[in-house]
Amino acid sequence: MTVRKAWIAAGVAVGSALAFVMVLAIGVFVVAGNLAGGAGGSAAKTLAKGTVPAAYQALVQKWGNLCPAINPALLAAQLYQESGFNPRAQSHAAAQGIAQFIPGTWATHGVDGDGDGDRDVWDPNDAIPSAATYDCALAGYVKDVPGNLTENMLASYNAGAYAVIKYSGVPPYKETQNYVKRILSLEESFAAPVGRVDPSRQAAGAIDYAQKKLGTLYLWGGNGTADQGGRFDCSGLTKAAYESVGITLPRVANDQYNAGPHPARDELLPGDLVFFSDDLTDSRAIRHVGIYVGGGYMIDAPRPGAVIRFDPIDTPDYFGATRVTEDGAKALPTAV
Repeated sequence: MTVRKAWIAAGVAVGSALAFVMVLAIGVFVVAGNLAGGAGGSAAKTLAKGTVPAAYQALVQKWGNLCPAINPALLAAQLYQESGFNPRAQSHAAAQGIAQFIPGTWATHGVDGDGDGDRDVWDPNDAIPSAATYDCALAGYVKDVPGNLTENMLASYNAGAYAVIKYSGVPPYKETQNYVKRILSLEESFAAPVGRVDPSRQAAGAIDYAQKKLGTLYLWGGNGTADQGGRFDCSGLTKAAYESVGITLPRVANDQYNAGPHPARDELLPGDLVFFSDDLTDSRAIRHVGIYVGGGYMIDAPRPGAVIRFDPIDTPDYFGATRVTEDGAKALPTAV
């Protein structure tokens, strides 16, 4: 009887502590509601931990510093946008490989990046250096055009250098303007923070949504629809929580990781998405996600047979976190 009373008392204490965490979380974001989301600044960017598959990390870091118009995070953003880091990707327009070169462009700008005597569009050791080389060549073509060199380079990548020169900057094509914005937004999700990462305005609403689902039984593939009994899996819950405040995330956890910049563990704020993996070097191996609520806890849909609940985040498989931003989520590719 004494042991049981002690267990009940401990449970009440934990419940009270977590209730306080929720009050703290909402309070933080009421204050933070006037802050702009995303990371600021234009300082040189290095790659955040695990954002690029380990096999390509050194290549992207090296070739991303080829010229002042690019950086490793920007190069990573382009590769992710083009192929999702898939070296066998091929589009309906005949674009090929991890950097999605069309044959004519490859014939002109492909380089033998690994020095093995051939230029293979399907080999990332050639294609990634070629992507960086092509970016820098485009930057050279438009170096005298007014405006931001990187933006003009990206516009040239999409619309051609002639259009950028003709319009003295990013041309008035909606597709090109959206491409430039998309890559620059996605760049932040691959960059290691260089200062404080501001919280998303919508974070409090996402937490509130997830809190209302506490106790709901897990369902693999669950999106919370009526025909599924309002049940979720882990990434279905996080997607629905942010969708409730106007931000559309991709469906799976390893894509959600790139929906914004990556705060360090000691920089976490309520509303951040937290991720878990059996391979701490590769974001594509992420297998679980939750919504951080403060105090070392998250709300998550853990596994079949369990319910949506509070769980600690400080486990050996903790991978990292993402501070969701609207622009970052919009920047994610919709198809590979």
